[in-house]
Amino acid sequence: MTVSEANDARSWDAFLGTQTFHPFLQSWTMGEVYRSIDQDPVRLVVHEGDEIAGICQAIVVPARRGRHLAVHYGPIMSSKLAESNRTSCLDSLFRELRRIATLERCAFIRLSPFWLREPNSDIPNTLPSPLHLLAEHVWYLPLRHPDPWSVQHAILESATVPTEDELLMNMRKTTRNLIRRAERDGVEIVASADPENDVETFIALHEETRKRHGFTPYSDAFFRAQVRLFAARGECTVYLARFEKEVIASSIHIHTFGETSYHHGASSFKHAKIPASYLLQWRAITDAIRRGDHIYNFWGIAPEGVIRHPFLGVTLFKTGFGGTKIDLVHCIDIPLNPLYRLTRLIEQVRKWRRGF
Repeated sequence: MTVSEANDARSWDAFLGTQTFHPFLQSWTMGEVYRSIDQDPVRLVVHEGDEIAGICQAIVVPARRGRHLAVHYGPIMSSKLAESNRTSCLDSLFRELRRIATLERCAFIRLSPFWLREPNSDIPNTLPSPLHLLAEHVWYLPLRHPDPWSVQHAILESATVPTEDELLMNMRKTTRNLIRRAERDGVEIVASADPENDVETFIALHEETRKRHGFTPYSDAFFRAQVRLFAARGECTVYLARFEKEVIASSIHIHTFGETSYHHGASSFKHAKIPASYLLQWRAITDAIRRGDHIYNFWGIAPEGVIRHPFLGVTLFKTGFGGTKIDLVHCIDIPLNPLYRLTRLIEQVRKWRRGF
């Protein structure tokens, strides 16, 4: 197997889109989003002969707690690879990531793969990260029968689509009632015709939401870049929920490779009793069906059985729409120099403070 830096966006996304899991965070466009906020992407492709065996997009993160390479939901390896070739592909990628990270003066590499958590899924010569990088418990709503991640891609094309009534009946009763109540209250959901302009409305609401809940947000520049670059490809929708002519909730959805992801959400406290966010999600789900998507990805939820977790509040909201949970392997670190020890200590304190 040979490893090289990728230079062809089309073949990169074509490979990603045909895999069982194809997180948009590994898409070529997402790398350009990070480039626009001065975090350069590193894109590696592994070839086995003339065929792509795997890809890995990493981001150079100049964090104060430690400069590092971050791999968001990667690497992605071909579903056709035999287990021995899969190991060889990973070894090749890790060697090249180490080399590049060293040249970039990184203290460590952090990977959060989109790999199902299974027995004996530990990766040699790595450490479990003190903090998660991305959601590791993901709530998926299938928009095709049978569940698309359990069948071959070719079968998916003929899978049946559940009706809106079926989806509503599979929801928690409370969720279904809140959707209908928002409709009776006169909430209007609009898919923005001018995402680059309306993302400013989202940003204002998101800042209000951040202050209310006290979480660490993405930067405004990140939101603007993500909307601008994905919307230019027809792969982003900014939703606005209006009540009495005022926007009281908003969200950013990314739709790539037949999957819609609910990536960012925000709401106003002024009309907290109006269930606008429920109707907004329902509109996004029905839009995904009409687009022909096969998965609606609600993103992260809290793990089962915990009594203290930052995702507990949104877990009840997301799971009420029906679906299934996917557990991913925990984030892993590859230390490269002694500075990593300081980073690890800082993050262990942050983990305790954030309730993880």
